Amino acid sequence: MKIGILDQVPLHEGMDVKETVEATLRLVKEAERLGYSRYWFAEHHNTNGLLSAAPELFIARAGAETSTIRLGAGGILLPQYNPLKVAETFSTLCAFFPGRIDLGVGRSPGGSERTRLALTDGAPNDFEKFPRQLSDVIGYLGDTLSFTHRYRTVKTTPRGQEVPPVWLLGLSPESGKLAGELGIGLVFGHFINPDKWEATLSAYRTHFKAGLFETPRVLVCVFAVAADTQEEAERLARTQDSWVQNIKLGHSIVPTPEKAGVTRSDSEERQMARERRRMLVGTGEDVVRGLEALAAKYETDEFLLINNAHGQEARLTSYALIARAAGLAVN
Repeated sequence: MKIGILDQVPLHEGMDVKETVEATLRLVKEAERLGYSRYWFAEHHNTNGLLSAAPELFIARAGAETSTIRLGAGGILLPQYNPLKVAETFSTLCAFFPGRIDLGVGRSPGGSERTRLALTDGAPNDFEKFPRQLSDVIGYLGDTLSFTHRYRTVKTTPRGQEVPPVWLLGLSPESGKLAGELGIGLVFGHFINPDKWEATLSAYRTHFKAGLFETPRVLVCVFAVAADTQEEAERLARTQDSWVQNIKLGHSIVPTPEKAGVTRSDSEERQMARERRRMLVGTGEDVVRGLEALAAKYETDEFLLINNAHGQEARLTSYALIARAAGLAVN
């Protein structure tokens, strides 16, 4: 089983930005030592508690602190950007860190409509262009734009770099179909909404044509919180439960266990219980058993884990317990 980490770089109550960035870099280095296969950074904008607004910069900083672990974005919000610029950014990262860069892309607006407009400097919403944009990114990276493409003579700088693996973050059959037709990897966001998993993965595998990947590759991303005991794991997971609910209200700072332990209304408690289907919570062994069940369900052995529970030491311990239980190779 290959296990990686997706980090939204959450700001924890009681910590400042500098402390959070320092803790993130420490976690990247520990992830490499523990044997995790990759470490990706998400992209979010206009939030008070998710600090990964520029995943490219986090990748570069993390690359300077590590030597073997793969680094990537999960994912670049392509509709808000220019395909050539995205291709050149990741071609440059490949030049810095050969053989270690992944490019994950998504079609999310990145936040509210006002946030999207700020990112695009007021450009109208045109998500229908996304398939063409994604195809262009692949074309620029590999110098494979068609002869009829209006920018076919424009080459990515720096030239001659490797083409990083490209992954599409998807939750729908439409996304699965697009990833399959382009021959790229699919990242299924179990941590966001697992409801359409069967149709999405079926569309991907049915429509797959060899491209950057010779065969279909599925990464499943899931929330995971582990501790030495089930009781402690539940206490920590409660902070993530509360964080998930607070996100809906526009507040993305991870609350302390004391604040998260406050009893909510019956409807909120029921909602938090329902959201647990997106999470694996327990000892390291419990989480690995959960991953094994998901591996059988999704027919893949590649995962990305997210832990947004409160406490940087608790997050590090969680990943260490999972690595040990999964038998990852410790360096």
